[in-house]
Amino acid sequence: MNDFKVKEVKPNCYFSKPVYLDKAFVLTAPEIPFSDDLLKLLDKWSFKTVYSEGEASDEYVRTGGDNVSSGAAAGTAAAGAGAGIGTVAAVSQQSDIDKLKKAEDFYTSFLFYVENMFVKASVSDELDEKAVTEKIKEIAEYIKEDRRFLMRILKNIEPAEGKNYLATHSVRTTILSMIIGTYLKLPTYRLIELGVAALMHEAGMLKLPSNIYLSQRALNPVEQKAILTHPVLGYSMLKSFNFPLPVCLAALEHHERERGTGYPRQIPGEKISLYSKIIAVTCSYEALSSKRPHKEAKDGYTGMLELLKNEGKQYDDTIVKALVLSLSIYPIGLYVLLSNGKKGQVVDVNPENPRFPIVQIFDEFTPDGKIKTMQTAPDVLTIVRPLKRMEIGN
Repeated sequence: MNDFKVKEVKPNCYFSKPVYLDKAFVLTAPEIPFSDDLLKLLDKWSFKTVYSEGEASDEYVRTGGDNVSSGAAAGTAAAGAGAGIGTVAAVSQQSDIDKLKKAEDFYTSFLFYVENMFVKASVSDELDEKAVTEKIKEIAEYIKEDRRFLMRILKNIEPAEGKNYLATHSVRTTILSMIIGTYLKLPTYRLIELGVAALMHEAGMLKLPSNIYLSQRALNPVEQKAILTHPVLGYSMLKSFNFPLPVCLAALEHHERERGTGYPRQIPGEKISLYSKIIAVTCSYEALSSKRPHKEAKDGYTGMLELLKNEGKQYDDTIVKALVLSLSIYPIGLYVLLSNGKKGQVVDVNPENPRFPIVQIFDEFTPDGKIKTMQTAPDVLTIVRPLKRMEIGN
């Protein structure tokens, strides 16, 4: 894969192979000109480099190696004089790039807010329940509008080295919990309360020495015992700042398990609050699918399978099912190898069957120039396996 500086790409040139953004997201096919509008959009969002295995030229030349579909070629002819496929494709690409960039900015802003909030809570003992609730209202609105693009960003942004993983974990758990809450059709006030509970579920960690909960080494027995106190510390801390009781209970109970094998009180499922049950599932899924100092991240599919096994019946089956139906077994954002040999990305769920989500197929286009999106289905198009990160750009 060759890299091309955006500022050096000529407007309306053609590449002999597909052009990618970040080595994954398809920008143009060989028959689609790299329009001036697209160049301006990339500059607007500060993308400096694009990637392709081909070369740029002033005119489109079909070669034997081009993976050009007859549908895309027909679309060029049908577009009519003065309005070719490139114009429509650029609009489609602009929409997706805009939404992905908007989702990335939103996620980054939310993470920055949480990092600062945790620092203030830890160092200055400051925590404003009303401000947290207002922030969660913003998250609820965004999830309602652009859940799919936020999930794609969530899946494919790696936490920065040296960053406070506690903030990242809390942000991701919050988004996942609120997506489940939306699926469960919680009324708005309860969805917001759930979001606050998810964001603050690890608050007790802030009462421990940072060299314990941010440790890059294995903890000794005394430190491990200290970690087990964080649910009680979180409950007391949130109560002291006048957070609602259901939020405080979620901090206390998120490590409880359905058969009474959790901590700190070993209570059974019927005594565990709904918010705690939801956070137990999303917290565990987030931990499974994220890199930690002592473990590599599992892909979303493998993490989902581990939760579906529900060994020891640790989690509420209704909540596990809600997670699967909200994200699909192949979660939104996952890069996959398809049965037709193409690579793609899961972009939406199939509520009828979580095993067959909707995928965006790289290197395939509809007659109007949009990147082809299909619902996978038995004996038609299926997912063979998830792709590892190093396979995406090959």
